[in-house]
Amino acid sequence: MVRRSEAGYTLIFLMVFISILMIGLLVALPIWETQVRREQEEELLFRGRQYVEAVRLYTLKNPGTFPKSIDDLVKGRFLRKHFPDPITKDGAWHLILQGGMPGAPLISSPSPSGRGRGQAPGAPRGNTAAPTQQLLLVPEASLKSVDNPRIIGVVSASTKKSFYIFEENETYDAWLFYYGRTPGAKPEIIHFGSPQK
Repeated sequence: MVRRSEAGYTLIFLMVFISILMIGLLVALPIWETQVRREQEEELLFRGRQYVEAVRLYTLKNPGTFPKSIDDLVKGRFLRKHFPDPITKDGAWHLILQGGMPGAPLISSPSPSGRGRGQAPGAPRGNTAAPTQQLLLVPEASLKSVDNPRIIGVVSASTKKSFYIFEENETYDAWLFYYGRTPGAKPEIIHFGSPQK
């Protein structure tokens, strides 16, 4: 038979143990959440680059054309499967479409002071600033509303601040993964449904 004083000590010991366990969980939870987010960021980088490579391979096999859907990349075996966005709960990407007219080069808007593509060879050069790339961001669900889409990449739909800074961008919706990127140049972003200037 357990004496009353021993039962009291057992109860106090159990309460202290549970308190220590709860404090440990409170400390470990933010560390665990941080680790999960960092792993999601690594996965976002991997998956984004997979899409860029798939588009590159597609354009090599089909010169002058771009995929009209993610299914084009999967069916053509340029992409193993439709990789979802690891940051958002629904996994839906915003697709990056080539701006400008169909068949236009990826660099579509020449700099006002420089000479862009399509300008006559004898035209004055002025400043040699890089042309601006024009990109249209379209949610996957809205792709059917776009006439003749030309997919060149993907970007996360999440506006959360990231731990890792990717190419000077601190939010996931600014981590642009697309084929034809001009190193160091900031593209002109047009969001689907926003009014044109």
